[in-house]
Amino acid sequence: MSTSETSRFVRLRVELIVEVADPDAVTKAALQRTAEDTDMPEAERMYTETAVTEDTAEALAYLVDPADLLGPVPGLELAQASWSSEQIDYDPDSPDWVLDEDDEGEGGEGDEGDEY
Repeated sequence: MSTSETSRFVRLRVELIVEVADPDAVTKAALQRTAEDTDMPEAERMYTETAVTEDTAEALAYLVDPADLLGPVPGLELAQASWSSEQIDYDPDSPDWVLDEDDEGEGGEGDEGDEY
């Protein structure tokens, strides 16, 4: 396929499962970032402070920015990003947690990833 026949857009899917060893530290970091955001309207600040205080997953989602994960990769411009977080029950030995399970059979070029 020639370059003119392929899309210039690529969907990069990344799934991270993190263990929150210190929920208070995550909440504190989110509250600090909120306090430092001088452009945030007061109503949004109050909502955000409540959300990150009540739910560690919300605090983590507030701290993680997909654009930061992408970093300065030459030749790329972020077109769109979305992310979410949720608390889960995680069992690394369960077959339900096999990485790339959703990608079976898609077989597109460049969809092989690194597993850490």
